[in-house]
Amino acid sequence: MSHYDPSRDHLLLFDGVCHLCHASVRFIVRRDPAGKIKFAPIQSPLGRELYTRHGLDPEFPNAMLFLTPHGAFKASDAGLEIARTLGGLWKLALVFKPLPRALRDPLYFFIARYRYRWFGKDETCMMPTAELKARVLTE
Repeated sequence: MSHYDPSRDHLLLFDGVCHLCHASVRFIVRRDPAGKIKFAPIQSPLGRELYTRHGLDPEFPNAMLFLTPHGAFKASDAGLEIARTLGGLWKLALVFKPLPRALRDPLYFFIARYRYRWFGKDETCMMPTAELKARVLTE
């Protein structure tokens, strides 16, 4: 049984073999000392279930999915909602929210398409550091 409660938790589903995604998780952790945002690799049982439930294919994880009590956000919307959740100056990123997804998402998916080539990938899902263990949900 997971410790994920969709009515109150913020959960970021990320590609657990992607080096860029690992760096993004570490970036968020450093800016979220209160631990509001939890994480789940898409390759975990919980990640696969939730990713599929939101119409995405866990065999081809090309978009992060951010689940909040206010809804599910993917691709560039997920990035903007993470900025809102982090608060402070990060909320300035919301100036891009009025741009239509049709303009924001192509850049997001371009980076997603080449992320393994540019940043590398692992053969297996990342092992969380001690700092992350309490915030990474897998089941």
